Amino acid sequence: MEKSEVKEKIIKVVCAILDVEADIIEDDSHFIFDLGAESTQSVQLVAGFEEEFNIEMEGEAALSVETIGGAVDFIAEFVK
Repeated sequence: MEKSEVKEKIIKVVCAILDVEADIIEDDSHFIFDLGAESTQSVQLVAGFEEEFNIEMEGEAALSVETIGGAVDFIAEFVK
């Protein structure tokens, strides 16, 4: 799967869980500081990514990802 496709799916999940518009999301958008994610939503994001990509991620490592670009790189490793 191409990184552009990974990014599109990540943005879809982020918009649904954080109730934000896709046009404000950039590669360097921070989940907490820029997009307003709360701690419970961080867990929901990980679950949403796992469901969207049909993957299982190690929780602590997944929660350490802080930006959209970081999520793209992290998830891209699972969906090569």
